[in-house]
Amino acid sequence: EVQLVESGGAMVQPGGSLRLSCAASGFTFSKTTMNWARQAPGKGLEWVSSINASGDFTTYVDSVKGRFTISRDNAKNTLYLQMNSLRPEDTGVYYCRVGATRGHGTQVTVSS
Repeated sequence: EVQLVESGGAMVQPGGSLRLSCAASGFTFSKTTMNWARQAPGKGLEWVSSINASGDFTTYVDSVKGRFTISRDNAKNTLYLQMNSLRPEDTGVYYCRVGATRGHGTQVTVSS
């Protein structure tokens, strides 16, 4: 059974930083493209970033380019999202996804 457990969300001020983690199990993590998505209050799910299995190819939604960095540690079956220069519009629940499966999410709130 695929399990994804996100952590690291918090409330931060604009301009702050957070690092999200996603612990994965139940599949061959090291051979799987992984994704982050987010859902802002009252809005639909938005894809944020993807990373290929080896970690040498990454993609981002335009709104986070230059501020967020996706990475992975295949030895630890863990996915990360480093978020810098956070903005209020980054507020939402962040999910780790593989295919159509996602975890329970972790809340990120950016507010002064």
